[in-house]
Amino acid sequence: MVPSIAVSARRLHDINKSGWLQLLGLIPLIGLIISPMQSSLSATKILIGLNAAVYLLVYVLMPGQENLWNLLPLYFPGNDLYRPWQFVTSLFMHANTGHLFFNMFALFSFGSLLERIWGAKRFVIFYLVVGLGAGFIYTAVNQIEFRSLRGNMMEAGFQSEQLDAVGEFSEPRSFALRLLQQNPAAFQNIEPETVMDLFMTYHIPVVGASGAIYGILTAFGLLFPNAKLSLLFLPVPIAAKYFIPALLLMDLFSGVTGFSLFGGGIAHFAHLGGALIGFLLMLLWKKELSGIDRTVQFS
Repeated sequence: MVPSIAVSARRLHDINKSGWLQLLGLIPLIGLIISPMQSSLSATKILIGLNAAVYLLVYVLMPGQENLWNLLPLYFPGNDLYRPWQFVTSLFMHANTGHLFFNMFALFSFGSLLERIWGAKRFVIFYLVVGLGAGFIYTAVNQIEFRSLRGNMMEAGFQSEQLDAVGEFSEPRSFALRLLQQNPAAFQNIEPETVMDLFMTYHIPVVGASGAIYGILTAFGLLFPNAKLSLLFLPVPIAAKYFIPALLLMDLFSGVTGFSLFGGGIAHFAHLGGALIGFLLMLLWKKELSGIDRTVQFS
């Protein structure tokens, strides 16, 4: 299974305090980078190395540095911490060891194959475009959701300036208490989850390469629809042409309903965005790729 975890960077920043323990999590990634499966340094391994280097910087060399957490994750555009470059930097930042390892394991497993078929240049272009596209789509969905939540709260009776103060608070309870004090009548007309969702959308950034990984998975499924894949907790081989759409449907269900089989803090629309951009790129490149040899051995 590809772990689809694009998470609350703030929350996981508090969890990952012990930098040297996090260093141990890099050992399996080092094994991927120096793996004898590819004798030369590939673009896939360079991407893995960059992700590992950012992880090392954030959790081991400079743990607890607020500047890194303010600059690298992708924040909501209305947030004062938002910067345009975060669409790129967030791709190389991960929330914890498991998030990093499973994303990089998927990148190595599927990305190495695509790079071998396409060449390094096309593969890197694909990786960056689907990763950026995932971030753009995730941000667009967040903006739509934020405006909807804000509109619902204004219909309930809140004033615009009361809701604009969301950026002044560092945790949702304080924001909710302020709204209750300022406008108790309006507060009675909304669900507490609405206040929480508005706060979380505004404050919680996204990190991780999962959107790019979903784009890679989509490309793999289109190139090798009959290749057998399986989930870690359900080791039953399933053809990629069934496995990948099922994975995307689960993400769509979770994104729409808020119910997730894999836990909270997951940016489902970033995954779907990466898959969509990957699909569109494959359509765009269809003629160019038609003559490329796709003969590979699956063990």
